[in-house]
Amino acid sequence: MPKPVNSVLPVVLLGCGGVGRQLLHHIVSCRPLHAKQGVAIRVVGVADSSSLLVADDVHSSGFDDALLTNICDAKSAGSPLSSLLGQGPCQLFKNPEANVKVIDTATVLGRSTGLVLVDCSATYDTVGMLKHAVDHGCCVVLANKKPLTGAYEDFENLVSNFRRIRFESTVGAGLPVIASVTRIIASGDPISRIVGSLSGTLGYVMSELEDGKKISEIVKTAKSLGYTEPDPRDDLGGMDVARKALILARLLGQRISMEDINVESLYPRELGPDVMSTNDFLESGLVQLDKSMEERVKAASLKGNVIRYVCEIGSAGCQVGLRELPKDSPLGRLRGSDNVNRHRRTQVISKVEVYSRCYESSPLVIQGAGAGNDTTAAGVLADILDLQDLFQKTA
Repeated sequence: MPKPVNSVLPVVLLGCGGVGRQLLHHIVSCRPLHAKQGVAIRVVGVADSSSLLVADDVHSSGFDDALLTNICDAKSAGSPLSSLLGQGPCQLFKNPEANVKVIDTATVLGRSTGLVLVDCSATYDTVGMLKHAVDHGCCVVLANKKPLTGAYEDFENLVSNFRRIRFESTVGAGLPVIASVTRIIASGDPISRIVGSLSGTLGYVMSELEDGKKISEIVKTAKSLGYTEPDPRDDLGGMDVARKALILARLLGQRISMEDINVESLYPRELGPDVMSTNDFLESGLVQLDKSMEERVKAASLKGNVIRYVCEIGSAGCQVGLRELPKDSPLGRLRGSDNVNRHRRTQVISKVEVYSRCYESSPLVIQGAGAGNDTTAAGVLADILDLQDLFQKTA
C-alpha cells in the first residue's frame, strides 16, 4: 500500500525541450514508486520560450498525468502550449506576462507551500526568475548551465543558500560530480585538480572519429540521439565543456569568468553562430571540418596516440581543448561511446578525475553515461527528490 503523503513538492518547469519533456515523462512513470516513498510531485506550471501554462489553483492542485502527457506530445509535435487550453483547469500567459506570472507564483508559494523552480531551458534569460525564487525561499533545480556561468554575482546569489539549490545535471548529466566535489570540499580536503572528459558528447565524437567516421556524420547522428545542445556548436566550440569547468572552478573558490578560460574550438570563427544559422551549419558548415579533423586523427594515430577533448581545472585556472594522449593512458582508453547489448544502443560516456590531499596518488574517478535527455532528466528528478525533506508536513 502507498504510504501517507509526507512531502508534496510543487514544481514549475522552465523549458519544454528534450530534457524538460523527458522529465515530465519520468514524473508520470515514477508515480507508483514515489507513492511508496510518501512523496508527491505536483507540477503546477510549465513554460516554454514564449508562454506559460499554469494551474488555476497552484496552492492545492496541479496538472494531472493526462495533461502532462499531452504537453509532452504537443511540444514534441511543435505545437504551442496554447493548444492545451481546455484540457484542464489551467490558464495561459504569454511573454512578458508569463515571466511575471512565474515570479508571482514563486512569491506566493515561497511564503506558503514552497516551490521547486526547475530550469531545463538553454538560456540566460531565466536568471532573474531564479534569483527571485531563491530570494523568496523557493528551491531551484538546474539542468541549464547558463545561469551559473554568467556574472559571478549571479552565481554567488543562486548558491548562497546551498540547501535550496541543486544543479548536479549541469556538469555530468546523471553522474554525481557536483555531489562528490562538494562532499570533498565540505570534509576539509582541499581539491588541487580536476581533469577529464567532461562532455559525453565530445567523447562520443572523438571515439567515432577514431573509428574512421567523418565528423559531419557523427555530429548529425549525435544531435538526432539528443546528445548535443540545441546548437551543436555549443559542444564543438567547447563552450558546453567550458561552462561545466567554470561551475566546478567556482565551486573550488575561483572567482573567474568565462573569459578567463582558455578554450579550443573545433570549428573556425567563420562557421560561428554570428555568421550562419544552426541549420546552415548542419547542412553546409559541418562538412568543412571533415578533412582537417581526419588529418589530425591520422597524425595522432601514427604516433600511437588518440585525440581526446580534455578539461583541466587547477590552481592556474582552466584549460579546455584537444589533446593527444597515449592509447593506454586512462583518458586514452576511455571510449566515449559504448555499444550496449545486441541491439547496439549507443551510450555516451564521461570520465572525471578529482585530485586532493586524500586522492592525490589515486584520484577519485567518476565515470558513466554523460549525456542524453533521458539520463539528464533522471538526474534532474533525483535533484528534485533530494529536496523533499524541506517540504515535509509537520505533525
